[in-house]
Amino acid sequence: MQWAQGRERLRAPIFAPLRSVLERLPSDRWPDHAELTQAAAGLTTAGAQALTFVMPQARPQQPRRPYEVRIAQTGEIETRLRNWHDLFNALVWITFPKSKATINWQHAAILAERGDDEAKRRSPERDALTLFDEGGVIVASSSQPLLRLVVDFAWKELFWHRRAQLTAQARFFTFGHALYEKALDPYLGIVAKTVFVPVDEQFFTLPLALQIRHVDETLSRHFAERARFHSPKTMAPLPVLGVPGWHPGSGCESFYDDPVHFPARKSERGLSPAAVLRR
Repeated sequence: MQWAQGRERLRAPIFAPLRSVLERLPSDRWPDHAELTQAAAGLTTAGAQALTFVMPQARPQQPRRPYEVRIAQTGEIETRLRNWHDLFNALVWITFPKSKATINWQHAAILAERGDDEAKRRSPERDALTLFDEGGVIVASSSQPLLRLVVDFAWKELFWHRRAQLTAQARFFTFGHALYEKALDPYLGIVAKTVFVPVDEQFFTLPLALQIRHVDETLSRHFAERARFHSPKTMAPLPVLGVPGWHPGSGCESFYDDPVHFPARKSERGLSPAAVLRR
């Protein structure tokens, strides 16, 4: 997708967390590495390395450091220009810097601890990190019953019958950069992994920038503890386009009757509600 067409689509509600960063970048063309790095001024990795966005390395003669290890050690984030996937990764780093830094730190630490075997085949912990990094949504809510509806796959109850409560007591923040890329040309069937962030009622009166700061700090603490992401199954799935306003059809009750996009829960999915809801 070309820049002009994509830039127009970034006005959709699902892209709301990225808007403050996008406002600091050129609106008429793709940003370059220097502009992305400037937008990340003052941000660092977990090891206090300043973030810089750089061209991917050409294929070297010698074995190269894993992508996550290079970021952890140098702060250099390999970013292809004129590439939506990599651009969204950069924008998420700038928008949710603490969470991204913690996820990166965990990747690098696990690789250092487990060596070549881990580099060749990701463990369940790194699978969980990767799935959320690529396709995660943060669900911030002051209502435990609403979060329970996500775990129970009660999609029509959540998104339609309790819409007023959902609007008042929950916010959805797209995190995964691959999920943002899919949202440029969305299709029914997009599913995200979720992390729940409990908040109080005061949270919903805050400006968006302060809401994002809060969920970023909370998500960072979540991923700092490996017991919280020991398997991808600890993260409840979410049919992304069911969120009110994220799809034109979400204004119609019948939209939520599609069993393909809004499936009932199956016991064999193995999700542990206790693990998901414990915060």
